Amino acid sequence: MRGLVLGIAVAFGVGCGSPAQVVQQGVAPRAAVTPATARPERPVPYPVSPPLEYRAAIEAGTRSTTGAPGAKYWQQWTDYRIEASLDPEEKRLEGRATITYYNRSPRSLNVVFLHLLQNLHSPGVPRNRPVEMTGGVELTGVAAGGQTLNEGELRRGPGYQVQGTILGVRPPTPLGSGDSLTLEISWGFKAPQSGRMGWNKDNLIYMAYWYPQMAVYDDVVGWQLDSYLGSAEFYMGYGNYDVTIDAPEGWVVMGTGTLQNRAEVLPSAVLERLTRAEQSDDVVAVLTEDDFGPGRATRTSASGRLRWRFTAQNVRDMAFSATRESRWDAARTAVGDRDGDGQVDYTRVDAIWRSSAPRWQHSARYTQHAIDFLSRFTGVPYPWPHMTAVEGGGIMGGGMEFPMMTLIGDYNNAGDSALYYVTAHEEAHMWLPMIIGVDEKRYGWMDEGSTSFHENQAAKEFFPGQDFDEGDRQAYIAQTRRGTEGEMMRWTDFHYQGAGGVASYSKPASTLVALRRYLGDERFLRGWRTYLRSWAFKHPKPWDFFSTMQAASGEDLDWFWHSWYYETWTLDQAIEMVEATPSGTRIVIADRGYLPMPAYVTVTFDDGTTDNRVVSVERWLTGQARATLDIDSSRPVVKVEIDADGALPDVDRANNVWERP
Repeated sequence: MRGLVLGIAVAFGVGCGSPAQVVQQGVAPRAAVTPATARPERPVPYPVSPPLEYRAAIEAGTRSTTGAPGAKYWQQWTDYRIEASLDPEEKRLEGRATITYYNRSPRSLNVVFLHLLQNLHSPGVPRNRPVEMTGGVELTGVAAGGQTLNEGELRRGPGYQVQGTILGVRPPTPLGSGDSLTLEISWGFKAPQSGRMGWNKDNLIYMAYWYPQMAVYDDVVGWQLDSYLGSAEFYMGYGNYDVTIDAPEGWVVMGTGTLQNRAEVLPSAVLERLTRAEQSDDVVAVLTEDDFGPGRATRTSASGRLRWRFTAQNVRDMAFSATRESRWDAARTAVGDRDGDGQVDYTRVDAIWRSSAPRWQHSARYTQHAIDFLSRFTGVPYPWPHMTAVEGGGIMGGGMEFPMMTLIGDYNNAGDSALYYVTAHEEAHMWLPMIIGVDEKRYGWMDEGSTSFHENQAAKEFFPGQDFDEGDRQAYIAQTRRGTEGEMMRWTDFHYQGAGGVASYSKPASTLVALRRYLGDERFLRGWRTYLRSWAFKHPKPWDFFSTMQAASGEDLDWFWHSWYYETWTLDQAIEMVEATPSGTRIVIADRGYLPMPAYVTVTFDDGTTDNRVVSVERWLTGQARATLDIDSSRPVVKVEIDADGALPDVDRANNVWERP
């Protein structure tokens, strides 16, 4: 299926220019090294060569050699106007959408593509994980440019075609550069009880991937038409949303965006509590069990149904929840100075949960901290009006992120701190991929690994005195010891069985810790925050990240990118020998793994003083596997340790320590 769809894209002229030679600017080139012997003792990483389409984007001026968006960077835009009707009893949604797609690219488009992600649940569609069969999307009408279209072969004229989770539409006339196209689509589907969305008995319906969504057409890949197979997540473009959800009275709807008509759907008592919560640092109970039911949780109407209207700007997706027997806690939290006026700005945090999930009484407080911390740590203030966590026990055990929304399990049987970890993780996704629009389908590490790193830093502040990076380090090391690791740069859907989790989560999180150790806090944070700010509401590729960090550090880091991201090499530094010499002590450090990193050596003398030495990574980049440190001191050495602070994922720490017998 994927090949057929991509074939259509190629047939209609989606292509790139000729490649250009990439030369890093603002980076001190690493001097050429000559191995000490004709045959190196260890492999030497070669330079990273971006793919041809990325080099073509640099030549075209849409990307730059410093990692920042190029002077001619462009991306597409979509305005969605959607009306949907929810039937909680049947677990069914009917919708109609007017989609205005703006072609900001320099090319004319004969065909446009959309995702029908619910088709994952349609029989016969390719998938790489078991899912519930609900029939997928039932299209009841498709129009483009004011003309009703029929399903058929796209090469023969206006029409539409569905292949798996991809909908191709050929409009009556090509969509020229700078022009826009209006699509009108009506559809329906039965909601699955799935791991990323679904329903919980008669209380909760969480709707995600529920509308036809424009596929990304970018300056590097063109149409990104990788089918949704169930495992790898998403690559989504930005737009504005105006969405109305028609639901039965008594069902409280919360969605991505601002609720524009809250006085029409919320009773005055509930509205007063919500308004108070938006100005309160203390958590306010907006809804309690005493408020459940029509006339108390929501207003009533003659039809027995209410229309909830949400608008959202500059987001990549829209999700919503509908509950009728969930508590609602809310408060505000600081997000920093959004608008540059020197004043602290705030957003509202929400926790929607059942009394059967008692750990959730702390959820709003957890969200307050996570959003506050991440706004500070990233240097990118949380930009949206609310951050809502919805308890979805019975739908999923972990969590799943959407703009301004996250669905998380009940965590009844987890440890006291586990709910904080998953809350911080899912809400860290508001930065990647929601603000920084990475391609999760191909490079899951850009999303999950960065988010795991952010989660760990948030947890360190919330639970001081603990090293939350260690769990990811140990998970990564365990995978390498099993010999089942896969490269991080392998496309997410095509990881070896059992290897994707470490390649997308644990290893990239540990890699960022290692990079921070190598560069130091100042250079690392300067580069990391520059990357996040530069690519806010844009679509970075891996090589944009690499180049940004290199430019910020002023150093050629190709050896680091190649060794960590393209290979499954491991780190194993060892103390091979410690011996007394006439002038002091000689220490031999061996690099027994293939992953080159500086050896950070702490030497302890018998009087308790220490001497810190570093074996430069340049030593290993010459192809040598041993280095000698001469300690000129008459004081006896009683201990030698490599990486005493434990920042690096050394696969055998038993050989990292020598102590005098």
